[in-house]
Amino acid sequence: MAAQGRTLVFGAGKTGMMGAVAEGALKHGGEVIGVVNEGLNLPHLIHDSLTRLEVTPDIQLRKARMSGLADAFIALPGGLGTFDEVFECLTWAQLSMHHKPVGFLNLEHYYDPLLAALEHAIREGFIFETHRSLFISAPEPELLLQKLDAYAPQAGPNDWLENP
Repeated sequence: MAAQGRTLVFGAGKTGMMGAVAEGALKHGGEVIGVVNEGLNLPHLIHDSLTRLEVTPDIQLRKARMSGLADAFIALPGGLGTFDEVFECLTWAQLSMHHKPVGFLNLEHYYDPLLAALEHAIREGFIFETHRSLFISAPEPELLLQKLDAYAPQAGPNDWLENP
């Protein structure tokens, strides 16, 4: 990311996969912005070398701030917080609250079951067929970044808002 001049916006943590991504970006001279809610702004959790740290009153404002700062959204393998954030990004895209790409980094097929569940929901009619265009997946970071860079919002995914 740093080599390509990209800014990382994330939850400000120093542990886990995102902590490692932040550390790598910082070591290579990248800009890294952490956004955390007050309840999680704890010294043992927060990365101490960020380019900038923003603290919000609550988790909802944190996610809105991160969305405002981001040009795209990438879900790395993760747990409940990751699922919450990526589905909120997809829901906001579905509602035309943003037109930014949403990507799943499908390392070692981690997201295969989730992507299959999304396809199942499309087949069953719970997600519109056109909403498939709202998300991208790739097994490698470089390929995912290429796909995100090439993303162009398609006409039609939000027709349901105007045509009942």
